Amino acid sequence: MAGKTPREVIPEEAFMTKITGKISRRKFLSSSASFLTTTGLFGLPRQHCSLNSLADQSQVTEKKILCRTLGKTGMKLPVVNMGVMNSFNPALVQSSYEIGIRYFDTAAYYGRGENERMLGRVFKEMNVRDNVFIGTKIFIPHQQRRMPPNEAKGFFLKTAEESLKRLQTDYIDILFSHNVQTPEYLNNPGILEALEILKEQKKARFIGFSTHTNMTELFKEAVQTDTYDVILTAFNYAMEGDDNLMNALRAAAGKGLGLIAMKTQCTQYWYREYVPPASQKYYQGKILHTAVLKWALRHGFVTTAIPGFTTFQQMEEDFSVAYDLEYTPEERQFLQDRNIKNQLGYCLQCNQCLNSCPMRVDIPALMRTHMYISCYNNYVHAKQTLEETPREQSLLICNQCTECTAQCVNHIPVKKRIDELKMFYG
Repeated sequence: MAGKTPREVIPEEAFMTKITGKISRRKFLSSSASFLTTTGLFGLPRQHCSLNSLADQSQVTEKKILCRTLGKTGMKLPVVNMGVMNSFNPALVQSSYEIGIRYFDTAAYYGRGENERMLGRVFKEMNVRDNVFIGTKIFIPHQQRRMPPNEAKGFFLKTAEESLKRLQTDYIDILFSHNVQTPEYLNNPGILEALEILKEQKKARFIGFSTHTNMTELFKEAVQTDTYDVILTAFNYAMEGDDNLMNALRAAAGKGLGLIAMKTQCTQYWYREYVPPASQKYYQGKILHTAVLKWALRHGFVTTAIPGFTTFQQMEEDFSVAYDLEYTPEERQFLQDRNIKNQLGYCLQCNQCLNSCPMRVDIPALMRTHMYISCYNNYVHAKQTLEETPREQSLLICNQCTECTAQCVNHIPVKKRIDELKMFYG
């Protein structure tokens, strides 16, 4: 892949070594001791959280971590937390806790369970389970989602028990139904029954669903059914101007649903290909990441964001936003520099491309797979995504076409990304 991502690119072999990583005293502590000491971050007590709206931030005279309450759950969280999916580095999780992060988001699906196992091992060694909030997710592959409700119920109950063991805990703070795409799956009676049983057994304090497809319709449905406590949703600057989405998010928050934002950074290595030379400077350093993260969090209906950082530098950059959501002049200029929504390279998973493909390939799934490789360097999750895509809609079907006719209404280079996927998995 040409060029460098503003985030550190990690080769596949380096990524894989993280899976068996152990906690050790980090060089990070010595190199960043002054940062941690001056901001008073070690062993952050919960009272350091200050629930501030954008309106009253100017009244904050000392440096405090901004916190918000996650809807009707009552959980008070820093506005920036950790999406653990792409990190199998125990030292990074430990440092994230020490810097002030309190919510850690994982899934049974990530790394075939190794992500949960690593997280549970870290919290046990640190003896901090009572001081953190854990969210994990249960995923039924799409080709199996037509299973009878009683089988779905059994799948969820069994997977939840396995997650509890891997996480070495008696309860999960938020248990999500993972990658929900339709109202029918959202309201699957077997899944809902399993989630309610787990709540009654106090093995899940709260229940939610995650989504990055068909979001507006799902938010409206969640408000009507009034079953879930939390929604984990893709939300980033590429969605700016989508009034229907914004209104649905506000309505969900107004009904007490806690909203957690993922995919907030939407960073891709190819960004610079779309901007004039004068704008290239904004892809250096941390301006891109802090600007788009602040944009997401400046929407009051979002409680917290979970950027998936994989290095200590990224952790510091992302968490710096937790102290102040006001744009710097450079960040404001970055967001106004161009029509960024058409140049971010982020697939909105809107499915409007499907009709342009005569083979009806699941192009959104392929675009997510491409993101997992090129942005996250997560080859394991990319392969899993391809494997769970029905064969008749998979990358294999793309090999039958001599010319790709798929088109994206938001200017995503579909053909280019599919060709790049073929280099890995064709």
